[in-house]
Amino acid sequence: MTPASAFAAGLGLSALRGATLAEVDAAAALQHRTDRKYLLPLDVARVFVRRLADHHHVLDLGGRRTTSYLSAYFDTERLASWHAHVQGRRRRWKVRTRLYAEDGLCRVEVKTKDGRGNTVKHALRVPDAAYGELDAQAADFVDETLERSGIPVRAADLSPAAEIRYVRAALADLDHGTRVTLDGALTCGHGDRTAALDPGHVLVETKGGLQLAPADRLLLHLGVRPVSLSKYVVGQSLLTPGLPDNDVRRLARTHFTAPTSTDLRTEPRPDPLLERISAA
Repeated sequence: MTPASAFAAGLGLSALRGATLAEVDAAAALQHRTDRKYLLPLDVARVFVRRLADHHHVLDLGGRRTTSYLSAYFDTERLASWHAHVQGRRRRWKVRTRLYAEDGLCRVEVKTKDGRGNTVKHALRVPDAAYGELDAQAADFVDETLERSGIPVRAADLSPAAEIRYVRAALADLDHGTRVTLDGALTCGHGDRTAALDPGHVLVETKGGLQLAPADRLLLHLGVRPVSLSKYVVGQSLLTPGLPDNDVRRLARTHFTAPTSTDLRTEPRPDPLLERISAA
């Protein structure tokens, strides 16, 4: 059994009604949204999925109910994006290329925050061979998107900083236009260093409006509270020795394995880009 099929079986996804990608996108594309994240033990995640079955569909791609994601994140030499998120800066941002492995679909994605603190995702489709790099077309897209958001960072400032891999199941409430994703088999890597989410846990994200969705209310009923957790921030916190201690790192230590290599990188120094972002 592959990690993807084991994950689907562990969550009980076969009990849900399927929905096509077109149906999910029509009801809940949500490029502009409020995200809430939760870490659930696998047995609680299975109960959660079972109780959503009455009003949520699972994304079904020709009989496949999970997708393997590869996300290559880009940052400055001194990790300006990581610092901006840990410090809760208003102008937070992320740049990544994302590959949907089974489908051979690749996109360049830039995530920013709007004036109300909601996540806004901008995406550009590129050939799958462009995964893990920012070519001229991607660099222009990144530059234009960050400039529109008032973030004084250029693609030329960025280089690959970490790769996050995981298996995802996507659920959608087609009536309320909200989505839920469940991620497992999650690993973070850079160079020869890797860390992984405890296989007994699932990262759940709800994506909707400012009001709590039915899935959020169900999680609260199950005794689960939201956590502030970014895959990229967790990955860097675990993989890069010398970064300042923070709540994310403390959370990660209880749910992630330690890096598998003893190769240590130089401690990042303060980045002058952060000062430009603060002043902008």
